[in-house]
Amino acid sequence: MEASKKEPLVITDKEQMRKWSRAMRSQGKSISLVPTMGYLHQGHISLVREALKLTNLTVVSIYVNPGQFAPSEDLSTYPSDFHGDISKLMSVPGGVDVVFHPPNLYDYENDMKRNKNDQGVSQEFRGPVFFRGVATVVTKLFNIVEPDVAVFGKKDYQQWRIVQRMVRDLDFSIRIIGAEILRDNDGLAMSSRNVHLSAEERGKALSISRSLLGVKSAAENGHINCRELRDSVIQAVSEAGGRIDYAEIVDQESLQAVEEINSPVVFCIAAWFGKVRLIDNIEINL
Repeated sequence: MEASKKEPLVITDKEQMRKWSRAMRSQGKSISLVPTMGYLHQGHISLVREALKLTNLTVVSIYVNPGQFAPSEDLSTYPSDFHGDISKLMSVPGGVDVVFHPPNLYDYENDMKRNKNDQGVSQEFRGPVFFRGVATVVTKLFNIVEPDVAVFGKKDYQQWRIVQRMVRDLDFSIRIIGAEILRDNDGLAMSSRNVHLSAEERGKALSISRSLLGVKSAAENGHINCRELRDSVIQAVSEAGGRIDYAEIVDQESLQAVEEINSPVVFCIAAWFGKVRLIDNIEINL
């Protein structure tokens, strides 16, 4: 079989996944993990390409984590195409070694109840329940796959930083890589949810990336008042028909909101267009 068409081993059982990783590591192999929720697009593939450069072996997890959905989002409408995902992964030069596709990582009744009740993790603007869900599922994946490196997209900036902090605080021996946002030609950040946008909604959603670029340009030209910059984006997205979920300018490391830009910041936004919730961000390094 040619190298570019390597078919990954599909593992669904947690113990089998752990045994595979330990067997490979006992042979001196290094392992990278790319966590995904499936319905892969070129943004995900860019993460896989990054992972392939870093270690001997690559694992892609496909698991729709119920802890990562907003209360008004329907988990059942999240798109999936497992066979399509496998063929996309097989088209990557070098290919991936394992697709970890567990049916369920939770003892739902106990785990999910505990997640929803625990308000002690991450009080940032996305909210503690979301990040408790992220931290829990990522910890589970790390403990099962036992990777040396994990690659996350910077599109979900908060998630990437939260995972970085968790790995540091809990002394996981895993290197966390943040890969740059991949955009379609029109500037819209690639997302599995984009498939649900109508042509009209998609056109209106471009107000997000355009207004973020406008903020970066304004900041580079000396406009560093965060309230004014936030208001300009909120106005642009709202006028285009979007409903703002959050729009914040925060310190890149701490994720704490800032009033003026005088250190590296990131503008993070989430907005609804129709029934689709989109997230995006832009780093501003003055």
